[in-house]
Amino acid sequence: MNSISTSSSSMASPFLFPLTQSTVMPDPSSFFSPNLLSSPLPTNSFFQNFVLNNGDQHEYFHPYLVKSANSSLSLSYPLMFFSTALLYQVFVPDLTISSKSNSRCSSSNISHVVSSYSDLSVTLELPSSNLRFFLVKGSPFVTAEVTRRTSLSISTVHGIVWLSSSDYFTKHTIRLDNNQTWLIYASSPVRFRRTSSSEITSGKGFYGIIRIAALPDSENPNSEQTLNRFSSCYPVSGDAALKKPYRVEYKFQNRRSGDLLMLAHPLHLKLLSEKESDCTILHDFKYRSIDGDLVGVVGASWVLKINPIPVTWHSTKGIKQDSCKEIISALVKDVDDLNPSNISTNSSYLYGKHVANAARLALIAEEVSYPEVIPKVKNFLKQSIEPWLYGTFKGNGFLCEKEWKGLVTKQGSTSTGADFGFGIYNDHHYHIGYFIYGMAVLAKIDPDWGEKHKPQAYSLVEDYINLGGKSNSNPYYTRLRCFDLYSLHSWAAGLTEFEHGRNQESTSEAVNAYYSAALMGLVYEDSDLMATGSTLTALEILAAQTWWHVEESNKMYEEEFVKENRIVGILWSNKRDSTLWWASADCRSCRLLIQVLPITPITEVLFSNVGYTKELVEWTEPELKDAEESRKGFVFALEGIYDQENALKKIRKLKDFNFLTNLLWWVHSRAKGNLYEY
Repeated sequence: MNSISTSSSSMASPFLFPLTQSTVMPDPSSFFSPNLLSSPLPTNSFFQNFVLNNGDQHEYFHPYLVKSANSSLSLSYPLMFFSTALLYQVFVPDLTISSKSNSRCSSSNISHVVSSYSDLSVTLELPSSNLRFFLVKGSPFVTAEVTRRTSLSISTVHGIVWLSSSDYFTKHTIRLDNNQTWLIYASSPVRFRRTSSSEITSGKGFYGIIRIAALPDSENPNSEQTLNRFSSCYPVSGDAALKKPYRVEYKFQNRRSGDLLMLAHPLHLKLLSEKESDCTILHDFKYRSIDGDLVGVVGASWVLKINPIPVTWHSTKGIKQDSCKEIISALVKDVDDLNPSNISTNSSYLYGKHVANAARLALIAEEVSYPEVIPKVKNFLKQSIEPWLYGTFKGNGFLCEKEWKGLVTKQGSTSTGADFGFGIYNDHHYHIGYFIYGMAVLAKIDPDWGEKHKPQAYSLVEDYINLGGKSNSNPYYTRLRCFDLYSLHSWAAGLTEFEHGRNQESTSEAVNAYYSAALMGLVYEDSDLMATGSTLTALEILAAQTWWHVEESNKMYEEEFVKENRIVGILWSNKRDSTLWWASADCRSCRLLIQVLPITPITEVLFSNVGYTKELVEWTEPELKDAEESRKGFVFALEGIYDQENALKKIRKLKDFNFLTNLLWWVHSRAKGNLYEY
């Protein structure tokens, strides 16, 4: 599974949508090293704030918030702020590392440069400070390389109440008046002296490696001994490989002797195979985190194994014959209403949803054995999709931009707000995922069309699911544009700076994007695409169940937040919010809807926890009286998982619900004893 592009590699060259010069794209040359600018650049990365605007907004590296500004780097081992409506970690510059450099670069206005990056790390150079930081996700140490003999400064916004050094001056302990203890390890002796109540400096010039770690505030008395033991070996980068289906392999590149100590979040721990990994879990060594406790793992090679999921065109266990009549009745009406001229939007997101909704009708027709309507659905899909592939759609279309390298829309190339920010790489997996679903279904019901438009199909899907590497056949798109291989789910925010880092609202639409890619692999008999799409679908589902779905018994989040919320609205790298971009926290059915749509066969895996699903529906119901019919339909759909009869009664009373066929298909396929367990 080295590349999803195996089947398209036989083409003379990968398909490229027409080029455009975006007028709204930020300049990547401000922060990326020149040698990186010729390659596709990350647009939804865990370090994205470092390369936007002034580059001085913090990012979360587990367990530290890290901020680079004014040729210095600040670390925060954050405390949690929480209420009934939100949770977030508060950034306070607990320690700031800089140098008193006489370097020729000291007058530079550049605060930092990204010299390299990988799936799990970024290397940050501070040219005017002779400092290079290896920022690796999940490292309990922040590691700096001092590249020239330099006098170091370590300061804090708190007061330093105690400073001590080891006999050989290679370890230093700082206690602050906020009850934090920080440990500093040096590769060679360095003497620090207190120059004020909030700063220490090294008297003589130093070069080499400095490692800094906060002492965990856990009850484990051996935490400092653990940090001492693993202070020598440090990671400089980390890669995540998708070599086999339902398997992710981490490999951390490290230097110096000894074993490597890293941290795993709760989903890592659920998936980590100690038998196949070259690592050991230290269950008593923990750091707190908004994502749950981060637990020590010793070893540079991890294997994460995921249970397979069914990636199918139809429901996994079928529909009873006596249920088909009602579905067919709705199907005929919905298909009769199909007309490309009735699509009143030119938004790539909203238009894509029309395409995917129509594609559902063809698959339902197959499942209920009513093929008579499929030709009309096929014609609708052709007429609605092809203008986007050939640049003939009035007012919009897909284009390629050359700076960051990837797809934008015609509207998005001149406006950051058009197409919900698609032109600055927001929501790419959502928008394109809907088109990919429609194209996969159309290729299934019309193989000749699928073969003819295979280059465009691959170009679209590779924009967000490209694996890159030497065997990559499409060099125009970055590696896994939206998916974070440490967090194990996607981000949607694109090239916008946010205080709390990357964010994602609709996990279900992210699931749909990778599920659709897997279906495309299925229809084109591309085992690589099928495997990659299926693996990312499974991970996105597990992440949603871990961090978005809030059961009453949830122990990860604060009690006040759990009491009032059954599902997260927007999940940020450093925040959990009950609001949505388009609705307040009070609209519970809005939150449910955006975390459920679109309803497809993969939805039964996403909501396979029946007990939680019932909690979510009951939490939402009091607000339904005045809710729109469309929102009610999604609540009733989930109710159908555990109470099919009552859900059907409520659905039959809906007066205005687009594509009723799909809702009826869903509930009829939820027959008692017909549920998927994941």
